[in-house]
Amino acid sequence: MRGSVKVAGSVLMLGLAAVLTGCSATEFLSTWKNPDAQPLDMKGQKVAAVVMMQNEASRRAAEDTLARQITSKGATGVPMYTIYSGDTKDEAEAKAALEKSGAVGAVVMRPIGVDKEITSTPTMYMGGYYGGYYGGYYGYGWGAPYGAVSTGEIRTDTYVIIETLIYSLKQNKLVFGAQSKTANPSDVDHLVTEISEEIAYELQKQGLVSKPAKS
Repeated sequence: MRGSVKVAGSVLMLGLAAVLTGCSATEFLSTWKNPDAQPLDMKGQKVAAVVMMQNEASRRAAEDTLARQITSKGATGVPMYTIYSGDTKDEAEAKAALEKSGAVGAVVMRPIGVDKEITSTPTMYMGGYYGGYYGGYYGYGWGAPYGAVSTGEIRTDTYVIIETLIYSLKQNKLVFGAQSKTANPSDVDHLVTEISEEIAYELQKQGLVSKPAKS
């Protein structure tokens, strides 16, 4: 059984602590590299960390985490809420604040959906399966029809889908984009950290950033 529901960022992140548990794993659903993009040289330069969510507290926490990840890769990550704290829908004011801050790029994350996958593993009665049809499977099969309560394992996996975009603000150009799917993230901090690590690795593969020097 599988369902997909697109939700607003605030609903998604507010529910993480309550419903998501276990070890996370991230995979890319799609990636895109601007064919005209040159390698990014943002070492030591300001890069805005932008997380597009409606819930302000969750947004700030996520932007703090993203900024730390950007800084750990050699640039200077700055949470967008510290650059501009006004109406997020006022594009002109946000642009003016970004230009004033001196940020040369922006890493943008936006939650776009949740998938749930339920897997049921019924208990198997081997004697019934591998014995005779009469006096074995016949009675077992009719005694435990489909729809009865299973004594086996029922597992629910939750996949959070995130869109990540990297912009050159000097050129106002999209350099790289990706949609990723993370299984069962434990919290917002781990979710952003894991995606940031995967994005950094993907940028290295695409030749958009230099690989760390070997020690």
